[in-house]
Amino acid sequence: MAILSFRKHSLRTRDDKRTAASELTLRQSIYPLCLVTILFFLWGFSYGLLDTLNKHFQNTLHISKARSSGLQAAYFGAYPLASLGHANWILRHFGYKAVFIWGLCLYGLGSLIAWPCLVHRSFGGFCAAIFVIGNGLGSLETAANPYLAVCGPPRYSEIRINLAQAFNAVGTVIAPVLGSYVFFKEVGDNADAIKNVQWVYLAIACFVFLLAVVFYFSTIPEITDADMMFQAQTTHVGVAEEPFWKQYRLFHAAFAQFCYTGAQSKRPISAPDSAIRPRSAGLFVILITSTVAIASYFINYAVDTRDNTSSATGAIYLAVAQGCFAVGRFSGSFFMHYVKPRWVFLAYLSCVIIFNSAATTQRQNTGIAMLSLTLFFESVCFPTILALGIRGIGRHTKRGSGWIVAGVSGGAAVPPILGAAADAKVKGTGTAMVVPVCFMVAAWSYAVAVNFVPAYRDPADKTGAATIGIENANRDSEISDSGEEADKGVGTSAEIAV
Repeated sequence: MAILSFRKHSLRTRDDKRTAASELTLRQSIYPLCLVTILFFLWGFSYGLLDTLNKHFQNTLHISKARSSGLQAAYFGAYPLASLGHANWILRHFGYKAVFIWGLCLYGLGSLIAWPCLVHRSFGGFCAAIFVIGNGLGSLETAANPYLAVCGPPRYSEIRINLAQAFNAVGTVIAPVLGSYVFFKEVGDNADAIKNVQWVYLAIACFVFLLAVVFYFSTIPEITDADMMFQAQTTHVGVAEEPFWKQYRLFHAAFAQFCYTGAQSKRPISAPDSAIRPRSAGLFVILITSTVAIASYFINYAVDTRDNTSSATGAIYLAVAQGCFAVGRFSGSFFMHYVKPRWVFLAYLSCVIIFNSAATTQRQNTGIAMLSLTLFFESVCFPTILALGIRGIGRHTKRGSGWIVAGVSGGAAVPPILGAAADAKVKGTGTAMVVPVCFMVAAWSYAVAVNFVPAYRDPADKTGAATIGIENANRDSEISDSGEEADKGVGTSAEIAV
């Protein structure tokens, strides 16, 4: 299969026509999976860098905490608009590649809009830019996550998506550190910092537009609704025949994603400048916003619960916890190779509840360790909920994945509750951690159902036990060994090419 093709491409794919992509072997899926995994890394890298730049923008303009929450609202508010609206419509009418290109173009457009806003120090304009960028990233999530789940043998869907998300976590960790020592090492939060930021956004815009061109000319398979229906019928999953509004397993997964993401996400809080040593200020600002998960409240937790802990020291603990999060995704992918993903998911989410609960009562180093372990076990939840939620729903896969991705909007709904609980008493962040515990318990209901309720468990197990894409690989290997032509096997390059 040609990796790049410079002939004229059509971005429209007929969803009612089955293609050879429904039976992709592991070997045939390597290139598209690697390309999308690179996108995950770059997307995580860009996100980590984006948060870093946003924080410097806030500090330079001395924006209040309440007003700065507009950035969070603009970003998370864009996700359901993309995953349930424009990106999902493009996905169902054109295909995955079209959404990849659309998302990258929106991301680049938002970066270009941010450029003059930074020059003129317009916070309202910057929020608008973040909203456009959020639509771009939301579009990428709408396509990239389900694509990794369905591109290749169904048996390994959870492993694929968790492994790719692990590289996303690595990119999110690397970007802030790079930004600290390259872009803001000397200028800190003064007016000169803005001059650096505008060029970084321009560089991001140029890069993602170039990446969109690479995606346009790349030959990647399109998995259609007919392909997913074929897989559902082959594995005898009867729920795929039901109308979309009767896919209650899917909506339960979307609810779990909303609760999990809301409990995981925390509203950024600025730390007192006096608590940060001048040399470590740049790194602190980077780390406090480098993660979509527990970032700023992790630092507040460390300061509130551990004696003689500054915000800068809390940032170091956060960096360690973020490393735990990345390692957790790699470990989860490893365990899923030997244990059913639904069991790994249940075990990890159960540990999240246990260690997060312990963090509400423990203090000092013990409490920080409990919260770090919470991050480790949070790692596999988001991608595994999505992969399990779309298993066996056939022609509803593209539409259904948009509902699960829309659960990211929980990040805009739950954090204000946690913030109010933390502000209710002096140094109340530790006790306020009971709020995410409650939402994690709600998400845990899906993990229990997918393991113990037959209507949930059976479709997941039947799809997971499928030999689609595996038997094909064995047959192609036998044909090759016997000297016959390789094109007698299922899924030739001509059939797979877009």
